[in-house]
Amino acid sequence: MKIRDSGMPDRCVWENLFDVQGILTNMELDSRVRDVVEVGCGYGTFTIPVAKVISGQIYAYDVDEEMIRIIKSEAEKAKLNNVEAALRDVLTDGFGLSAESVDYVMLFNILHLDTPVVLLKEAHRVMISGGKLGAIHWNYDPSTPRGPSMEIRPKPEECIRWAEQAGFHSPKMYDLKPYHYGIVLEK
Repeated sequence: MKIRDSGMPDRCVWENLFDVQGILTNMELDSRVRDVVEVGCGYGTFTIPVAKVISGQIYAYDVDEEMIRIIKSEAEKAKLNNVEAALRDVLTDGFGLSAESVDYVMLFNILHLDTPVVLLKEAHRVMISGGKLGAIHWNYDPSTPRGPSMEIRPKPEECIRWAEQAGFHSPKMYDLKPYHYGIVLEK
């Protein structure tokens, strides 16, 4: 199931909207993190840099075959053997991983879907105790150059409320200038 339209631009535009290394630092993605799930991996803007810093595997999911092809190609070019990119409808089929099997779940620019709590509960299910959930989304600001429509764009407090309903706690907020905010929560 495709998530509601995110307003995702072409790859060259998309990748220039982020300070990827700064975001990884703020979102606590480093060598202390072992295994990661990324939902809606898109062009691999975060997938490949995360794969380079974590100590385990990254499971990157998307519903677009072209995105999966791009990530596999980029992982091969970078000689990364810890990227498992798969075409998967996580809302219908879940993550396909055992309970308590990963220590970080990335939900970057994806919580504008119809049923965010369903996705967050699946993230909670696969995460080890003490694991972290990283959520990034577009600021609730109509002047941002892209992103989902304001009618479906979540505010930070909504993302926190949904995550808490799914069992996460201890939210930490980050301003990911110029267009995004980030939240890290714990299981």
